[in-house]
Amino acid sequence: MYYSIKGTVLLAEANLVVIEAGGVGYQIHTSYPSARMVRPGETAMLYTCLQVREDAMDLYGFTTKQEKECFQLLIGISGVGPKAALAILSSVTPDQLALAVMAQDEKALTVAQGVGKKLAQRILLELKDKLSAGSAEAPGVSSGTAVSIPVAGSPVEDAIAALMVLGYPRATAMNALQGVDAAGKTTDELVRTALKRLF
Repeated sequence: MYYSIKGTVLLAEANLVVIEAGGVGYQIHTSYPSARMVRPGETAMLYTCLQVREDAMDLYGFTTKQEKECFQLLIGISGVGPKAALAILSSVTPDQLALAVMAQDEKALTVAQGVGKKLAQRILLELKDKLSAGSAEAPGVSSGTAVSIPVAGSPVEDAIAALMVLGYPRATAMNALQGVDAAGKTTDELVRTALKRLF
C-alpha cells in the first residue's frame, strides 16, 4: 500500500522513526541502522511495508530497498515475525545476512535479540532453499548477454549466490559483477561492489 514515505523527521529512536508528510505523522518501526541514518528536523525517505493484523496496522520502513527486501524475506519464514526480523536487521547488514546463509552460520543470527538457535537454523535453511530454487529457475543469462560464467566455488560464484539470497535474479547478479576485477577480492567485497552498482 505504501511504497515509501518522504517528509520531515519528527522523532528518531532505536527502532522507531516518526515522519511528517502531508500534515500526517507516520509512526514507522525500523531497524537500528536505518534509525541512525535519519535526524530529527531533516528530510528523509523510508521504503515502507505495511503489516495488517486483526488488532493492528503497523508500518515498517528502511533507508534502503535492500533492507526492506530482506525484511520481507524474513517475515515470510514460518515463526519469524516483524519483531524478530527487525532484531536480525539491527544485528547484521543485508549482505552479512546473505553471507551467513551461504555459510549456514547460525551464530551470525543468534546475536539478535530473541533469536535462538532453532529459529536461526530455520531461517538459514529456508533462505538457502529459496536460493537453490532461484538457481534452478535461472541457471544463467540469455544468449547474447556478455557475462562470463563464474567458476563454481569461486568468490564470484559465492557473491552471485549471496545476491540471490537477497532476492536478485541470477542474471541481474551476474550483470552487477560484470567487468569487476575479482582478483584477490573476498566474497564480501564483491557483494558490496555489486550492491553499489545495483543502487
